[in-house]
This record gives sequence, structure tokens and C-alpha cells, in this order.
Amino acid sequence: MTFKDQLIQGIPTDLPPKKKRDSSISHAPKRKDILSLEEKKLALRNSLRYFPKKWHEELAAEFFEELEAFGRIYMYRFQPDYPMFARAIQEYPAKTQQASAIMLMIQNNLDPAVAQHPQELITYGGNGAVFQNWAQYLLTMKFLAEMTESQTLHIYSGHPMGLFPSSPDAPRVVVTNGMMIPNYSKSDDWERFNALGVTQYGQMTAGSYMYIGPQGIVHGTTITVMNAFRRKLQSNQKPKGKIFLTSGLGGMSGAQPKAGNIAGCITICAEVNPAAARKRHSQGWVDELIENIEDLVSRVRKAKSQEEIVSIAFLGNVVDVWERLDQENILVEIGSDQTSLHNPWSGGYYPVGLSFEESNQMMAENPNGFKVKVQESLLRQSASINRHVAKGTYFFDYGNAFLLEASRTGADVMAENGIDFKYPSYVQDILGPICFDYGFGPFRWVCTSADAKDLRKSDQIAARVLKEIIQTASASIQQQMQDNITWIEEAEKNKLVVGSQARILYADAEGRAKIAKAFNDAINSGEITAPIGTDSPYRETSNIYDGSKFTADMAIHNVIGDSFRGATWVSIHNGGGVGWGEVINGGFGMLLDGSAEAERKLKSMLFYDVNNGIARRAWARNTGSLEAIQREMDRRPDLKITLPNLVNDEILEKLFG
Repeated sequence: MTFKDQLIQGIPTDLPPKKKRDSSISHAPKRKDILSLEEKKLALRNSLRYFPKKWHEELAAEFFEELEAFGRIYMYRFQPDYPMFARAIQEYPAKTQQASAIMLMIQNNLDPAVAQHPQELITYGGNGAVFQNWAQYLLTMKFLAEMTESQTLHIYSGHPMGLFPSSPDAPRVVVTNGMMIPNYSKSDDWERFNALGVTQYGQMTAGSYMYIGPQGIVHGTTITVMNAFRRKLQSNQKPKGKIFLTSGLGGMSGAQPKAGNIAGCITICAEVNPAAARKRHSQGWVDELIENIEDLVSRVRKAKSQEEIVSIAFLGNVVDVWERLDQENILVEIGSDQTSLHNPWSGGYYPVGLSFEESNQMMAENPNGFKVKVQESLLRQSASINRHVAKGTYFFDYGNAFLLEASRTGADVMAENGIDFKYPSYVQDILGPICFDYGFGPFRWVCTSADAKDLRKSDQIAARVLKEIIQTASASIQQQMQDNITWIEEAEKNKLVVGSQARILYADAEGRAKIAKAFNDAINSGEITAPIGTDSPYRETSNIYDGSKFTADMAIHNVIGDSFRGATWVSIHNGGGVGWGEVINGGFGMLLDGSAEAERKLKSMLFYDVNNGIARRAWARNTGSLEAIQREMDRRPDLKITLPNLVNDEILEKLFG
């Protein structure tokens, strides 16, 4: 059968032969054995309902083996034999280009060059799944191949519920992931219901098919690292020869060393999984691999003395690095952590003192003992970070729940008030005030032609638009604009593409709309040869100080509002990058095909998607957002936002002393 025939077929008509896991690629760790006997029977019933009865006896035994061996039923037998990667849009057998674009994005998320655990359908973050099993993938691709412009596919945590009649103005796909009722959003709830096959953790961009490979994280990391050094260094100092110490090359890809190279510093990124570190090194995301702590200390001393720009992957535990550099009295200028601590007990964080293999075995066979080891490790890591900070390190939480999990162990990471953390998140100190408050957020696009020439042209168009906007931009966003111009002009040189021909930058409401329109015009004129897909997940609210940072209204409103303003697909997730039960994230995808209809939709939807977030921040009294939303109301008289009346602090001080 041809590639197209296989996609159209969905579940095979003949039972394919049993497959083994590919030992040459990284695999998800064995999950906790959490189901009762009756629940295991239910998990098998849930899995077998995808297949004809004549296969049930054979598949039941096989799926039971998977459940016992891995803690999940992945249905390895049904993984397609064709290579998994993002093809050009015309290679997909769909009735609408919108469906073809989504098929392209799904395959990109599962590309072994992109995905963290591709055979387990996990893209990044340790448990950020595209689907729960391969049957869901096969059915979803079949539905997309059949879909017309008057149908919408509804996805329930990876399960394609079906095609429903809708209209050309409706989204082609609506995705939800892990939307549990509040009392069932603890980590063990995810373990149980995911093992049953009824929900999944979609991260921010995996379960919505929007992940574009490591560069999707690199841009935000680059902006963060650059501005962290700006906070730490004098205005005339450069980051050359200064250290950025962090960890995590698996769940969060190779973003940190690449970002450190672009920012111009020494990056030390510890990774306990040798396969993950070597994968990123072979892809060019990290310059050097070092396995011995003595060699690392020697190499770091040389890099500091010679003011090098270099990225180093240390094959070992970051706790050892923090402690050893403290003993050696080597100054770490900025530090963070990007392990997947939203998932601390199931492979998101590996404790010091255990090897990668020992940890994987212990988390499956002795989960309570493993939890103790993780907590002990977090205590040691936090104590060492505190000693470094006392020497002058600027440490920030990267939104991965590091401080949250450390605080739960009793680590000394709390402020004197006992409520806040003593260290800021990257949103509080950096991206919130300079980006999110002004509506700047991740704006991604994919050239569906799969042609690097189209990506180069899109880079040039985006740079041209930003240079036009910066001429009249307010002083408060000039630095942010210039950083993005520099980023996009140097993007090709930095070799950021893994998987699809994709790009990312941070843009505000005006920038997104103007760039998207310029893309649409270029497609219409033939300057760009095929449609472009854009996406923009909204996120972090840790620098909102009116007490509403735990509310999820904005994400829900973004998804609802985007869906009837022209999004090609919308998604809403429990979890994001912070953890199950800790955050709700919304996102959208849009196909620009050069048509007048696409222009109408992009103007309506992009304007709403950004300004809904700015309005929420303005109501929270964030200074930058008040400025940004007033500018938007001046630009669009039909936008009318409720603004706060600011209270003089002296009035409250008189009451409370």
C-alpha cells in the first residue's frame, strides 16, 4: 500500500504482525503500577474497543503484556511502517488543505528527530503525548483524510471522538487534553486515568500538534538568558566567559545550550540520559560532551579564563555540578533548571546518587522509595543553589515547577512571608514585564511546502515587517523588538530547524497580524509556494498580582473566542509545562493559504487572541499592559476594555497601619 492508502485506511483490515520496541531510540520509563485488578481489566476493554472482535483474544494477551511491562498500553503492533516526518502539504490525501496541514503537524510531532519518546507517542517533557496509543493516531489521520470544510473533528485527550457537521467558519479540529474535574487533578490521578486509556497529558504543544522541534523553546530561552545576563551584568559587560548553569536535554530538548550560544556565554547543561545528550550533540544543539566531573571543572576554568562562548553537555547529575562548582569556588553568573519537574516521580527528574538505569528501575519497582530519593536530591540541589546565590549567582525558576517541588520537600526556597518563593520565575522577572504584559508571546509558523527557500523568504518578510513597526514603536518595547529582529535575521545561520521548516519569534498583536498578512500576501502572489501554518499558545501568569493568577478564565476564553474568529484548530490542556492540576493552557493553529478569507480570519482572530491576554493583565494593574491596551484601543476604536481605577496605597496604609 502507498503512504496515502495507509492514511486513508486507518485501522488495518488485516492484523499486522507483532512489533518489538526499537532499542536504538529513547523510550518512556515504565510507569507506576497503579491499577487494581478490575481496573486492569477495564484498561484492556478500553483498548480492545478500537479493534474487531476476531482480534480480541490475541490482542488482549499482548496489551496485557504491555500494561504489565510498561504501565501503559501503547499498541506498538499498530505503529505504521512508513517513515514518520513532516511531508510537503500536497503529499497528504485530504479534501481540504486545512486537514493536510494538521496531518503534517501531527507527523512532525512524532518524527524521531523531534520527539523525545517517539514509539510511546511522547514529543517532549517526559509525558507530553500526541496520542495515548497508535490506534488513536491511525483513526485521527483517517478522519482528517475524509474531512470536508463543513466538518469538525473533536479530539478527547488523544481519542478522535468523530467528525461532526459544522461550517467552513468553524475550526477543523477541537482538541482537549486532561480536562479533569478539579478533585481529580493530582499526579496519581494522571497515572491512573492515563493507564486506563481515558485521558492524557498533552503538555502545551504536543497534544495540540504544534511543537516545532527544539527551536520552539530556543527563542524564549534565548530572550530569557539574554535578559538574565542584562540583570546580572553591567551595561558595558558581555556574557562571554560567564556561566549559565542548568539541566535537561531530554524532556526540554537542546534549547538551553543553543540559546546560550546565541546569547554568547558558557552554558553547562547536565543530562543523566546519555542517549538524549548524544542525540542533541549529533544534531548540533550542544558543542561538547563531557562525562567526568574533573574534566568538566578543568574545561570550565579554561572557558572562563579565555572568555569563550561554548555549550557543554555534562553526562551526569546537575546536583553534582552545583556542589562541585561551589567547592571549587567557581562563580556561576546565572542558573536555572529545565528538567521536567512537573512530572517528578515518573522520569521528569532523576535524583543524584542513582544512575539513569537505576532510577528507571526504582521508579517502577519501588515508587515510594524513588520519591524519597527525588526529595533528598531536591533538598541538596536547593541548598547548593542557595550557597551559589550568596556568592552572587542570579537564579530563576524556569516555570518547570522546580521551586514548587523543592518547597514541598521543605527546602529553603521560601521568602520570609512564607507564601512566595525567594527566587523569581522567569516570567516574574523577565518575560512577564518585557513580553507578556505588552502582548509579546510565542508566534510560530511552518512552511507546508517543506522547502527551505520558503522558510528563508518568510524570515525576510518577518524581519521587514518588524523593522517597519519598530520605527513608531514606544520606547518600552524597543529592546524587545530589536531582540526579535536580531533573532530572525540570524535564525538561518543558527541552524534551528529540526523536522518541519518552521520558525518562531515573539510578536505583539500588531506584529502578529502584520506578519501573518504579509505571509498571506506572499502566498497569494506566489512569492511563497505553499500555505503557511501559524500557532500561538498562550501561557504563564506568575507576574499577575491581583490574586487571579490561579484562575483559568483567560485560557478558556481564548479557545472559545479564537474558535469562532477563524482558527483552523484550537486546543485546551490541563497541565502545560508546569504540571497536571497546576495550569490550564490554550492554543490555536491557523492555515494561511493566500486567500481573502484567510486575511479576514487572521485579522479578527490574532487581534482577539493577544488582546484578551493584555486586557486580563491590564485589569490586574500590570503597568506595561495598561500602556499596551490603551495603545490598542487608540488603534481600534471598536475595542473597549474595562480598565482599573488605581488605589492610592496611602489610603490602605491608614486602615492597616
